[in-house]
Amino acid sequence: MATPETATTTATVIPLPTARRTEVRRRELAAFLRSRRERVKPEDLGIRYTRRRRTPGLRREEVAHLAGVGVTWYTWLEQGRDINPSAQVLDAISRTLQFDSHEHEHLFTLAGVATTATPAVNQCLDLCPNAMTLIEQLEPLPATIVNDRLDLLAYNRIYASFFDEIESIAAEDRNHLWLAFTNPRWKQVMVDWDDSVATMVAEYRAAMAQHLDEPAWKALVARLHHASPEFTAMWERHDVQTSEGRVKRALHPTAGLLTLEYTNLWLGQRLGTRIVAYTPADDRTRRRLEALHASLRL
Repeated sequence: MATPETATTTATVIPLPTARRTEVRRRELAAFLRSRRERVKPEDLGIRYTRRRRTPGLRREEVAHLAGVGVTWYTWLEQGRDINPSAQVLDAISRTLQFDSHEHEHLFTLAGVATTATPAVNQCLDLCPNAMTLIEQLEPLPATIVNDRLDLLAYNRIYASFFDEIESIAAEDRNHLWLAFTNPRWKQVMVDWDDSVATMVAEYRAAMAQHLDEPAWKALVARLHHASPEFTAMWERHDVQTSEGRVKRALHPTAGLLTLEYTNLWLGQRLGTRIVAYTPADDRTRRRLEALHASLRL
């Protein structure tokens, strides 16, 4: 089974092997800072103004002043210039722009600077050889194996029963993000589609910071831009989020509405491959999963 290239989190400056990779990171960092600056309301930071402002959000000079850095230096940072911000300066910018923990970590990743925050994920080196057996033994719980790119690597019978002819889906299309935006059946299953896909896009953008020069990651984004204006609108928000457990609602074709807790079970230390298990969040869902499992065994 194929696995993606490894991504690492270290205690030192993240190594950038090529000039091209560094350039891509700088451009992404610049776009991220601009998008976040335009979201902050001046009044939230105690900035008062009497004349109409031409641009939304904060001005560059306001960010620079509040973060304690030079206006020219901050402008260069937003222009993608070749400068190396320190962790202290990035922390100051993060506070000024009111970043949450996900955005703070994303900022440090794009800048190529180590953060003292807890790593977003524990990465694993290889897919556990017993992983297929494990997800089968998790039945009656739905379970899948995915990677950082949200490729659907494997699944058990309970998960497969949510979707028609899952085996017929082309290998290059077996990706949660692609299917969520382009496959009608996937959309029907995802009851809270808007919230779910917004979270998936934010997780993908955060993970992609470690893979900016990798063709597979860029190709999926390009395909989604072409196929879905909704994806483009969400992607341009520059939202970022780490992968974490939450509650989801899913509509099964025979079992009906299920409320499931989404849990990541990491398979190692360095690669973003993980088992995703869906446990029942209430007794009704538990009973329905048990009945579904019994029906599949007949």
